[in-house]
Amino acid sequence: MALEERAHQAAPDRLRLVELRDHAFDADEVHAALADERAGGVAVFVGTVRDHDAGRSVVALTYSAHPTARRGLYDVAAATTDRFDVLGVAALHRVGDLRIGDVAVVVGACAAHRDEAFAACRWLIDELKASVPIWKHQRFTDGTQEWVGTP
Repeated sequence: MALEERAHQAAPDRLRLVELRDHAFDADEVHAALADERAGGVAVFVGTVRDHDAGRSVVALTYSAHPTARRGLYDVAAATTDRFDVLGVAALHRVGDLRIGDVAVVVGACAAHRDEAFAACRWLIDELKASVPIWKHQRFTDGTQEWVGTP
């Protein structure tokens, strides 16, 4: 079954917060969205802009998203709720210009038990990076630049 088909099976109340944003955010927002008295575990991954890549010093980067990226992010979040026994998932990804140390992506899952929350969170970030059309344009201190994740 394709991700799009699975997306329609997800219970809307389990998709707590799924957005692309062009402004700063932090993990607290995702953590708050996943608050649930039934949850015994909440797992959150925070991806930040690092100062290096493949041995080169990064100055800054820009994330660009294809027009279908919002739907893709939703589909991946929905697929996570189908694949794992979770109470809720959340995913925020930044687009636009970011500096070193900025938060680029936050994903999370809450579940009755920690193992399921961890597994869902890991799968969600891995699938997001593999299938959602968001591209990174890195600029390096030596004046070179590189696009990452482009087709």
